[in-house]
Amino acid sequence: MTLLALGINHKTAPVALRERVTFSPDTLDQALESLQALPMVQGGVVLSTCNRTELYLSVEEQDNLHDQLVRWLCDYHNLDEEDVRNSLYWHHDNDAVSHLMRVASGLDSLVLGEPQILGQVKKAYADSQRGHSGASELERMFQKSFSVAKRVRTETDIGASAVSVAFAACTLARQIFESLSTVTVLLVGAGETIELAARHLREHNVKRMIIANRTRERAQRLADEVGADVIGLGEIDEHLKDADIIISSTASPLPIIGKGMVERALKARRNQPMLMVDIAVPRDVEPEVGKLTSAYLYSVDDLQAIISHNLAQRKAAAIQAETIVAQEASEFMAWVRAQSATDTIREYRSHANLVQEELTAKALAALQQGGDAQAIMQDLARKLTNRLIHAPTKALQQAARDGDDERLHILRNSLGLD
Repeated sequence: MTLLALGINHKTAPVALRERVTFSPDTLDQALESLQALPMVQGGVVLSTCNRTELYLSVEEQDNLHDQLVRWLCDYHNLDEEDVRNSLYWHHDNDAVSHLMRVASGLDSLVLGEPQILGQVKKAYADSQRGHSGASELERMFQKSFSVAKRVRTETDIGASAVSVAFAACTLARQIFESLSTVTVLLVGAGETIELAARHLREHNVKRMIIANRTRERAQRLADEVGADVIGLGEIDEHLKDADIIISSTASPLPIIGKGMVERALKARRNQPMLMVDIAVPRDVEPEVGKLTSAYLYSVDDLQAIISHNLAQRKAAAIQAETIVAQEASEFMAWVRAQSATDTIREYRSHANLVQEELTAKALAALQQGGDAQAIMQDLARKLTNRLIHAPTKALQQAARDGDDERLHILRNSLGLD
């Protein structure tokens, strides 16, 4: 049995190829059935995201194993083998285990340490278990990877620092306000960055969110998801006084929030502080706003400085995380190797039990016939000892005759003599 990981990702293939190798949720069951129908595949998990498509397999090692799997992948997606082969990577046993642990921990992600991938790996594993038989080693490998990812998150700072503009904006807000559960946030725009910021804020139980956007329909879809109110851009002046935090990211060529608008809001707030994070280029907030007392304005450049610092911290944490992965992968493979001896141990124990039952039955029969109990027990002990040490004794003698000191040492060690 061999543990195998193969796939393509953002490092090895362009998006034009990655999108052709993805497995949609609608076809995943069919793909798993087709994959596990291959005679050498004992179990499989398919991980398919925007940045990677990977197969994790328990297989019987064969000479043409790689060729058969590449052929299956290309036939399934109707691809030319040569287009795919150069973008594929392969990992076996310890390397496969290490790779999965690194993926689950965010060490192999486009954004180092991003947490979303763990949820995607867990879902891929759960989907593979639905109606499909799996190999115990493969199942154990995934469960171990989940615990390793948790350990990496707990023992390192791999996910503690913001490395996206949206996350950095929310991190800045949490640094300034002790709790977001008491603040109102005004989000200006409804693009991808604002969407990410809204989701981060929802996770931190912000008291209230208001989304201001030129197109109400698009803002409403996001508002429904995160539980926010929607206003038009023309209504910002009216609602600005309610906002403790403003995060703005639009494509407007001119500033949307001017100095006078903020002055009016601060007056209505009795100069209660406002945090303003302008992550638009061109800027949405007039730079002069930063000169106002109680208005704390940060631009995208300020956030980039935070991100650069935090990315350096994540890279330092990744070194510690890699050490954890290497240690855990080594221990897991030791467990896998130990499983290969299970059948032998079971057979040896069964043989010893049969010898015990046979000799015990004879001793009990002798006792029932009135024999001397002490003599019978001594005879039982002698015969049981002789039967159990017969095979090891012969093996020791043969190793000595062959002059095989290494085998002799192993036998002595296994018998507890060294």
